[in-house]
Amino acid sequence: MDKGYQGVGGTIRTPFKRHRHRPWLSRGQRDVNRAHARIRAIGERAVATLKAWKVLTKLRCCPHRATALVQAILVLQLVEDTRYPG
Repeated sequence: MDKGYQGVGGTIRTPFKRHRHRPWLSRGQRDVNRAHARIRAIGERAVATLKAWKVLTKLRCCPHRATALVQAILVLQLVEDTRYPG
């Protein structure tokens, strides 16, 4: 589990980190870390998918238009994935 952004604070939620003088995390803390990892994994997969779309590297338009383009590409990709489960 990546805890590289530990201590960022504010509204960003970070997983619990084991400290040198506290050898184990409590069961509740482990459960929170596991739930955090599940949610974070969805975002990580989404970013990996966006990076695979080469067209976005040359995109120079307003964010509203980019959002519509990303949504359209995602729909096409999902249609393609369900058609060819490969």
